[in-house]
Amino acid sequence: MRLVTCRAGIVGAVMTALVLLHAAPAVAQGQAAQVEIDAVIEEPLRQTMPVIGRFVARQAGPVAALVSGPVEEILVDVGDRVAKGDVLVRLSTDITVGNRNLREAELSEKKARLGSARAQLRLAKQELARIESLKKSAAFSQASYEDKRAEVARYQSSVAEANASIARARANLELSELDMKRAEIKAPYNGVVVARQAVAGAYVNTGAPVVSLVNDEDMEIEADVPADRLAGLAPGRAVRATLDTGRNVMAVVRSVIPTENALTRTRPVRFTPQFAGDPRPRFATDQSVTVLLPMGEPRDIVSVHKDAVIARGAGYIVYAVEEGKAQLKQVELGEAAGKRTEVLSGLIAGDLVVTRGNERLRPGQEVTYKSMAGGDG
Repeated sequence: MRLVTCRAGIVGAVMTALVLLHAAPAVAQGQAAQVEIDAVIEEPLRQTMPVIGRFVARQAGPVAALVSGPVEEILVDVGDRVAKGDVLVRLSTDITVGNRNLREAELSEKKARLGSARAQLRLAKQELARIESLKKSAAFSQASYEDKRAEVARYQSSVAEANASIARARANLELSELDMKRAEIKAPYNGVVVARQAVAGAYVNTGAPVVSLVNDEDMEIEADVPADRLAGLAPGRAVRATLDTGRNVMAVVRSVIPTENALTRTRPVRFTPQFAGDPRPRFATDQSVTVLLPMGEPRDIVSVHKDAVIARGAGYIVYAVEEGKAQLKQVELGEAAGKRTEVLSGLIAGDLVVTRGNERLRPGQEVTYKSMAGGDG
């Protein structure tokens, strides 16, 4: 008896569940489905080919010593950000100060010699003038007159030589003062220190690298582009690039470098990225970026959002909202265009299609909707 009662209870529960299951669609059928919609639009389709590029610095490399001398102090470390004109390394100035003092003394000596030569010239001219005043008297001597003229010419030459010596001594003094200034090695541009080649106490020669800088505020994009894709990349052409963060930016072709890789048949192309706002984002050298190269001329297409498309058998359908009801539409699709897909037939521009909640819809079902932009319908 207990077994019969138990079986009767199980059967009753199953029957109740079946009744509720069949009743649920009937209840749902009378309710309007809440969905999100998007409009079918007409837009130009720009076919692109992705090419992996990299950021390159327009200013990067070692900063060299302009004079020889021992390193007295290194004022920066790897990773430090510096501005143009900041002192990076300071060399010892003991020798340069001594050279400057020597050149200054030589200049003073040359000036003294010039003063002496001018005084002698002045006296010789006075003597010549006195002799010339005796030309009409018996005391005039032609030989003395000629000798004095020669003496005046000799002193004039001495004055000219002294002036030239002063100019040379002044130039040497300016060079020694310049060497003193160059003992402080300064940053030629804004950047980040990426390496140090010198250490305190070491002797560096003129031209030897002391630190290396990278200007991460002035970057370009370089991409190796197949030679058969260069036709549409004239200087000034804007293309789209995608950063590794997913952010899209515009990049303008600056130059197509006339060197080709014989193995890959590619040529490097330099792009200038366009960033709105301030401050500009900073990147690392060789940081990857995807450049979307144009393939042919753009053409106008009718497109639908990908979320509106449902695969059904061998084809595709969408639900369009017409007079507050969901209507099933059979569509033929073309090429992908980002988050949208080209529609060859089945829809026209302006149609409203369901993008969220379309999996549960039935043809003719009433819907309440809001657009993907957030507007209620």
